[in-house]
Amino acid sequence: MSLPDAAPDDAILRIEHATKRFGGLVAVDDVSFPVPRGQVFALIGPNGAGKTTLFNAITGIFPPTDGRVIFEGRDIAGARPHEVAAIGIARTFQNIRLFEYMSALDNVRVGQHCRTHAKLWDSLFKTPAERAEERLIGERAMELLRFVGIEQHAESYARNLPYGSQRRLEIARALATKPSLLLLDEPAAGFTPQEKVELMGLVEKIIGEGITVFLIEHDMKVVMGISARIVVLDHGVKIAEGTPAQVRADPRVIEAYLGKGA
Repeated sequence: MSLPDAAPDDAILRIEHATKRFGGLVAVDDVSFPVPRGQVFALIGPNGAGKTTLFNAITGIFPPTDGRVIFEGRDIAGARPHEVAAIGIARTFQNIRLFEYMSALDNVRVGQHCRTHAKLWDSLFKTPAERAEERLIGERAMELLRFVGIEQHAESYARNLPYGSQRRLEIARALATKPSLLLLDEPAAGFTPQEKVELMGLVEKIIGEGITVFLIEHDMKVVMGISARIVVLDHGVKIAEGTPAQVRADPRVIEAYLGKGA
C-alpha cells in the first residue's frame, strides 16, 4: 500500500504498513498514512473499524504486529507507553481514566511526572531545588486548568467534576506532559451541542500552541469542522484519505460509514 501523492511532506507521524493481529483476528490491516504537522488530523470509521487499536499501537499499549510507527523520524513501534510519553506523544481515552480521588490540580500535577528533574534525594530531604520544582509544577498545573477552562474545579476531586469538565481535565493532564502530538480518542463523546462547539474552540487553541492534534471522533460535524485531513478505516482497512470534502464525497466512505444523507 503506497502513500497518496497528495500527502503532506512535513509529517510529524507516519504510519507505515501497520498491522495488528489478535490471534486470528486482524484488527488493523496494512494501514499507511502521514499525520501532517501543526494541523488537526482525524481518524474515522464504524465501530470496530480498528481506530482505537491503532491509537494503542502508536502509544505502546498494544505494539503493532507488523509495520512501523515513525515519530519525528524515529521508529517507535514497540516502545512502552512511558517512553512514548517522554518523546512527546500524549493521549486521552475513549473511557475517561482519571485519578478519581485526587483533585483536578493534582491530576494535572501527576501528568508532569515525565518532565521532572528532582532525584530521590531531593524528594526525601526537600531540597531547595525540589521545592522550587514543585512550585513550578503547581503553577503550570493551574495554568493548564485555566487553558482548558476548568480552573474553578482545581481543588475538587476528579470524580465530582461534571462529565464535560472531566473530559477537559483529561486533556489538561495530557497537555501536562508537554507533547508535540496529542491523540484524542472520541473527545466529544457524550457532549451537548454547545459543549462540542466549545471543544472545537479548545482544539483550535491547542493547535495555536504548536501542538499537532490527531483525533478519533464519531461526530461528523466536529470532524468536518476542524480537521485538515481525514483517514477512514473499515474493518481494519484504510478505505479513504484526504480533505474533509474529498472524504465526504468518496462513495466507499458513504457506503461504509456516512450514509446516503451525508
